[in-house]
Amino acid sequence: MTETSVETHRATTRALSMSTIAFTVCFAVWTIFSIIGIRIKEELGLSETQFGLLVGMPILTGSLVRMLLGIWTDRLGGRLVYTVTMLAAALATFLLAFATTYSQMLIAALGVGLAGGSFAVGVAYVSRFYPASHQGTALGIFGVGNVGAAVTKFAAPFVLLAWGWQSVALVWAAALVLMAAIFWLTTEDDPVIRQRRETGAGQARSFVAEFKPLKDMRVWRFSLYYFFAFGAFVALALWLPRYLIGVYGFDIATAGMVGAAYSIPASIFRAYGGMLSDRIGARSVLYWTFAVATVCCAVLSIPAADYTVRGIEGPIAFHMAVGPIAFIAVAFVLGFFMSLGKAAVYKHIPVYYPDNVGAVGGLVGMIGGLGGFILPIVFGALNDLTGIWSSCFMLLLVLTAVCLAWMHVAIRRMERDGRPDASLAQPAE
Repeated sequence: MTETSVETHRATTRALSMSTIAFTVCFAVWTIFSIIGIRIKEELGLSETQFGLLVGMPILTGSLVRMLLGIWTDRLGGRLVYTVTMLAAALATFLLAFATTYSQMLIAALGVGLAGGSFAVGVAYVSRFYPASHQGTALGIFGVGNVGAAVTKFAAPFVLLAWGWQSVALVWAAALVLMAAIFWLTTEDDPVIRQRRETGAGQARSFVAEFKPLKDMRVWRFSLYYFFAFGAFVALALWLPRYLIGVYGFDIATAGMVGAAYSIPASIFRAYGGMLSDRIGARSVLYWTFAVATVCCAVLSIPAADYTVRGIEGPIAFHMAVGPIAFIAVAFVLGFFMSLGKAAVYKHIPVYYPDNVGAVGGLVGMIGGLGGFILPIVFGALNDLTGIWSSCFMLLLVLTAVCLAWMHVAIRRMERDGRPDASLAQPAE
């Protein structure tokens, strides 16, 4: 191995490792309201719907800015865009600590959400360092940064109980500033940006041209997949502490640790999902994801109920409910397959749209992130409207069933039409 190739390998490794660590910190900030939101709900006397809106507000911003940040990354480079994004999110998180009203907290939450936009930056930045045959694995490893949700659920309750929720915001903001400085000092521009500088070539495509692939219906199909695989994961990561406290009477520290235990495997196994997508194809991984998720959501959607049967010697009462141990076990299985599905969706993008990873990846990430915003609000509204805690899983059951059906119909149609991308010879599909 030549000296140049050794240095290139080191730069590639640093880009992936530092991007993953930075995304972990960003994701921890992005989901901060899953813990501090519970205390804020108590202090302000918020309804379930208001709580869902507060928890989902950062997810909204982080979703809407993803496509724009992805395009900027394609044009300006991930090193610059990533650093600026972290610093902007840190400022908003710092100001959150001084918010005193619900309206102020909603506004601050919008700024905190910028941390979630870092995903689109990382995808576009990391993918440029790897060939197509290894992008599934690389992006799967990068996606492990979702474990940041577990960091917040594990650590934030202890900081909150010791010093208050405002201290959580201040500590998390400081972590973002530190991470931004480390990222800037330890990484370098991706190969495309370096080549532009060396050759003096400018940006060839217009800004409008970046959006051209979005006319492809397949992009929107992938977006729906990610709406469930990622959006529902984020929604559950935010909602689980509240669910466990309300249904099973857990205290906030225990609920936070269980939520962290859910988030960790659901994040780490995303790397395994990327490897599987490289080896057996993303299509097979997605089939397994949606099939198993449908079964899990069906089980978790069963509401606690009491039945009375007219027996031979009189009425016989039955009680049916998913106990806490069974709930946690099934939720962990659901999270595991969600992690595989998240990686499988993003395996497609650099293969089919190598010149538009930022725009396409940003759109898919935006739709997925919107799931993380919309679903907690709908979960809260369903609780208010139906009074049934498991109504959130009833909704997820419908969503995953639709994803499975649309994917199957689309693949069968491609096979009937003899379209090239229906061939399993291409690992991405």
